[in-house]
Amino acid sequence: MQQSTLSDTFAQDGTYAWFRLAVSILLSTLGGAGMWAVVIVLPAVQTGFGIDRADASLPYTATMVGFGVGNYLLGRVVDRFGIVPPLIASAVFLGIGFALAAMARDIFLFSLAQGVFIGLGTAATFGPLLADISHWFLKRRGLAVGCAACGNYLAGVLWPSFIQWHLQFADWRETYLLIGGICLVTMVPLALILRRPPPEAFLSASSGSSAFGTQTTSLSPAALQMLLMIAGVACCVAMAMPQVHIVAYCVDLGYGVAPGADMVAVMTGAGVISRLSSGYIADKIGGVKTLLIGSVLQCASLFLFIPFNGLTSLYLVSLIFGLSQGGIVPSYAVIVREYLPAREAGQRVGLVIMATIFGMALGGWMSGWIYDLTGSYNAAFLNGIAWNVLNMAIAVFVLMSGRTGTQATLRR
Repeated sequence: MQQSTLSDTFAQDGTYAWFRLAVSILLSTLGGAGMWAVVIVLPAVQTGFGIDRADASLPYTATMVGFGVGNYLLGRVVDRFGIVPPLIASAVFLGIGFALAAMARDIFLFSLAQGVFIGLGTAATFGPLLADISHWFLKRRGLAVGCAACGNYLAGVLWPSFIQWHLQFADWRETYLLIGGICLVTMVPLALILRRPPPEAFLSASSGSSAFGTQTTSLSPAALQMLLMIAGVACCVAMAMPQVHIVAYCVDLGYGVAPGADMVAVMTGAGVISRLSSGYIADKIGGVKTLLIGSVLQCASLFLFIPFNGLTSLYLVSLIFGLSQGGIVPSYAVIVREYLPAREAGQRVGLVIMATIFGMALGGWMSGWIYDLTGSYNAAFLNGIAWNVLNMAIAVFVLMSGRTGTQATLRR
């Protein structure tokens, strides 16, 4: 009886799995400092280095590149060695990165520290953590992945407030040193809590159909992976239009910077609700259908931005947009676990997450480029809608391929 109880405790969806999820959310919130700190200190960095706004934006671009590449590279490490080594490396990289950035004497060195150390360090606390936690849940996998993904948004709520408060007493260099110290001191012991490997029974199959998830498809793993990556780029090109340009859009409309910043906060806060609800829905209907629902809702909300440009209307549409888009990215992790080999979850989730990040970068640039050509954001919104339609089409195709695969299995 005692042995059975112990086994149940560490089984999928068991007590330990929920405890592990709580630790993962905390780690993701701490490690997420790397994505938000550079945004908050940007004006101070620009002033300190005596550079223009374009050059001051380079560190953020470098961070996102490191973050995207790191999701794939560290995902491969997770598949081979588990989540603990990447998380410890993340803590060390963040500690070193923030320290080097604080000591940087020019924007090039600052950008290098942001991209190589902080970007890579932050990456371990997103895609790799989602892949790891997916092994510990079966009935509630979608909800668990959605909860773990919320850590990234929670970081966007907590870290900017902390940084703004600390900047009242110290300069940005001292603030960076403090952030690096906090990450190093807190993340290493938290990472060691996650030393227990995933349930062996769940990962025991190394080949054949049993090594895959619960869903069947007529697509090869390589084809499905490529489609998910294209879908990831497409949905995030669309997603980037409001998230990256809403502040500039508000300025163009004469509302100023503050309302735009508030709308970003509204999108992020609503995104947390979206990720939790989408995870719950994914457990009921599957990852592909959840992705399709989120994509359709995001497309509809993008349409709403065009005619409704009053201040109150924009707040409301931003709320609708946040509730629509927040669950899209975590849905890809659920799809990977449903259709692709469990032992390759880290690198496969990392590849899709990397594609979504590159989609955000492409979408942010493309929307600005279209604005420069047309003098209006309406065409940029329409461009986002077109990319969103591509994402919806891929989701429908994967869903139909799954049905074809099931029918072929039944015939055999």
